[in-house]
Amino acid sequence: MTLDHKTKKETFPVEGMTCASCASSVESILSHTEGVKNASVNLASNSVLVEYDEKVPSANLKEALQGVGYDLIIDAEDPEEAQEEVQQRHYHQVKFRLIWSALFTIPIVVIGMFFMDWEPGKYVSLALTIPVLFYFGRSFFINAFKQARHGKANMDTLVALSTGIAFAFSVFNTFFPEFWLRHGIPPHVYYEAAVVIITFISLGKLLEERAKSNTSTAIKKLMGLQPKTVMAIINGSEQEISIAEVKTGYTLIVKPGDKIAVDGSVTSGHSYVDESMITGEPVPVAKEKGEKVFAGTVNQKGSFQFTAEKVGRETLLSQIIKMVQEAQGSKAPVQKLTDKIAGIFVPVIIAISIVTFITWMILGQQDAFTHALLTSIAVLVIACPCALGLATPTAIMVGVGKGAQNNILIKDAESLEMAHKVDTVILDKTGTITQGKPTVADIRWLDETQKSVLLAIESQSGHPLASAVVNYLKDAQVKSSIITEFESITGKGVKAKSDSGQTYYVGSQRLMKELSISLDSSLQTSIDQWQNEAKTVIFFTDEQQLLAVITISDQIKESSASAIKKLKEMGVEVFMLTGDNQQTAQAVANQVGVTDFKAEVLPSDKADFVKELQQKGKIVAMVGDGINDSQALAQADVSIAMGHGSDIAMDVAKMTLITSDLEYIPKAFKLSHKTVKGIRQNLFWAFIYNLIGIPIAAGLLYPINGFLLDPMIAGAAMAFSSVSVVLNSLRLNSIKL
Repeated sequence: MTLDHKTKKETFPVEGMTCASCASSVESILSHTEGVKNASVNLASNSVLVEYDEKVPSANLKEALQGVGYDLIIDAEDPEEAQEEVQQRHYHQVKFRLIWSALFTIPIVVIGMFFMDWEPGKYVSLALTIPVLFYFGRSFFINAFKQARHGKANMDTLVALSTGIAFAFSVFNTFFPEFWLRHGIPPHVYYEAAVVIITFISLGKLLEERAKSNTSTAIKKLMGLQPKTVMAIINGSEQEISIAEVKTGYTLIVKPGDKIAVDGSVTSGHSYVDESMITGEPVPVAKEKGEKVFAGTVNQKGSFQFTAEKVGRETLLSQIIKMVQEAQGSKAPVQKLTDKIAGIFVPVIIAISIVTFITWMILGQQDAFTHALLTSIAVLVIACPCALGLATPTAIMVGVGKGAQNNILIKDAESLEMAHKVDTVILDKTGTITQGKPTVADIRWLDETQKSVLLAIESQSGHPLASAVVNYLKDAQVKSSIITEFESITGKGVKAKSDSGQTYYVGSQRLMKELSISLDSSLQTSIDQWQNEAKTVIFFTDEQQLLAVITISDQIKESSASAIKKLKEMGVEVFMLTGDNQQTAQAVANQVGVTDFKAEVLPSDKADFVKELQQKGKIVAMVGDGINDSQALAQADVSIAMGHGSDIAMDVAKMTLITSDLEYIPKAFKLSHKTVKGIRQNLFWAFIYNLIGIPIAAGLLYPINGFLLDPMIAGAAMAFSSVSVVLNSLRLNSIKL
């Protein structure tokens, strides 16, 4: 399908999904709806992420799903709250159905087990079975019917078929027992089997819903960071208003201990604010007039007022929540495979059930029909794709949530799955290995009359080194002159022209060589010494001669050396890339324990180096923070942006560390390893359960030891398999990163 208009992505809560086949159906129906580019269901959170033409009304999506028995909530003011309500409502419905099904089921089981020869017992069981199947368990039949109308089948189809056949057979035997008696066969009834299947599956669903709600703990914690009300100054007086009423431009009051409600700038007062939940920095940050504050952070002892600049879904906290939600709903590559398997699973099981029935009818001797019926029902009941469908999304949800709680924001499931395979990490130097807060250590002037020109040029540049020079010159009370032209020379420096027509350059030694600017030997000796001290040296020159040499230092982060050591202990090869010269790069590499590095690399060189390693069969993770890293981040198998980096780097990267601590890189890999291990365990148990369970249910052991699996036990085993998979995923919450 070709879309002529812009598309938008929205997450909608979905009602009526019960299993992996339902998820597959919802995806299939939405994907084939006019204007939809992509739809991805998250069964664990009962939601769907839809990318669709912005001109297509969301009501069209709702209508498409309603036709097959599901519903989409499109008009909720707060989708997260609506989703929570949907889950809670579904949980209470399942609980209600389970309690009443169990109350009706107990007497039926007692009659079936202990009073099977009591003739009125059949009629009592029939009367009690009808409400269990067709009222408390009606959703199985309704959904199966709606699926069948569209030529589809899901778990409800299996439950409806198995319990429906057992019920119909029992009703026939209740009213026409003589039919079997004429053939010398006792007319058994299986009301207890039908109701116990409904009860056990409802119990499994209840436990599953409870466990699933725990997988979204991270989102709930993030949402809990934002207060519900806020103090605002409206018409000159203080008023407490709900956070939904706050608009851009409102003046808000923050008192000691308050959580900050929206993003904005301080207008009066001063305090310290704990921003660790947003930035990962443990030390509270001083806030004075003009400083930015962010939603979800916590004020310490002072008070201040600030102007709201970003509200609602525009705040940084909301963006983080959105990123985590989209990542939790995204599909890992292995999930796409299991979805395909789940989609064809139910029709295959129905076919196996039919084959089982025919085989028993042909090969069975006495009680062939009874055995054929029981085994085909047991096959339908035991083979539920729920465990298969929940195996990957629950582990991904918990893994992404665990990452968010540990300052590791993961954009999609694919990068979480891929990270454990990484065998090579490339680290950018400035801002990644170093603090990224360069300061001028010294300026050696050869012509001090040009200070104002240098300030004018560096003020135009967005480079962090230029900011350091600007701050240094402003502190020295230098006034800026006027420049008429400014041009960035990628990876080398900048070129500018003053109002007098003179051309100037600020840049690296490589640029000086290209301009044929010579350095005397004593200056070169000093430059070598600075570079050996891991200082960066930049040059200011006109077209003929050098005007100044500037040395800039950038402290290496305390955690850099230990993080690199941990990566090496994990068997990961570590490279460092920098635009700095060879000597400075060598000095930094020596201090942090990196043996492989490349100096004086241009942004495109970084991407080429990633490609070169990939061609050698390496799985490469690129870690960077600047715009100049964006190309390499996009090329890498796993891209990691450091907190406080450029917006572009964070947009490109699939993982963002909201901390400047490099120790979180090995933690991210460990999280990936544990999550993938959890997925594999889940898939193993889901597959092995069906591989063993289906042949036993079909009666494979009967010729050997006379064992036939009762459909009731099959129902309990099926419920247990789904619950065990979800509980295994939840174990990820307890791992220590």
